[in-house]
Amino acid sequence: MRLLGLDLGSKRIGVALSDSGGTVATPYEVVQRCGDRPRDHRAIKALADEAGVEGLVVGLPLSLDGSVGPAARAALAEAAELGAATGLPVETYDERLTTVTAERSLMAQNLDAKARRKVVDKVAAAVILQAWLDSRPTTPPQSNVPDRTFPASQDRQD
Repeated sequence: MRLLGLDLGSKRIGVALSDSGGTVATPYEVVQRCGDRPRDHRAIKALADEAGVEGLVVGLPLSLDGSVGPAARAALAEAAELGAATGLPVETYDERLTTVTAERSLMAQNLDAKARRKVVDKVAAAVILQAWLDSRPTTPPQSNVPDRTFPASQDRQD
């Protein structure tokens, strides 16, 4: 099952893409926010259509103690909007410290700050998507965003 992973930021949306088997996530694209959320969502839909994805995994910025704060509530609301805009099932996944992980990975590759800024969002999206892929059972879970579930017929082949 091919999926897009999304790291929703206030200025940019990092996008990652899984392989068709749903086992490996790769940084894919960075969508610059334009100040028009429906337009941003149309850009995500275009990427999803282009890649032939079957669902979205959206990073959920829980508080460090695991609680759902204002940022997580905003992400949940936008995840639901993305589901409606794309017609795809949406799942959220804890994204705590993913940007830190992405930054450390990029620093280990000796990229300078300017080069890191260009790619950190899509690398963070790949960290989120890979963590979700690694944590899931062989049968896709039910969506935790209302009215969106991954099709049961798309069971992962191990």
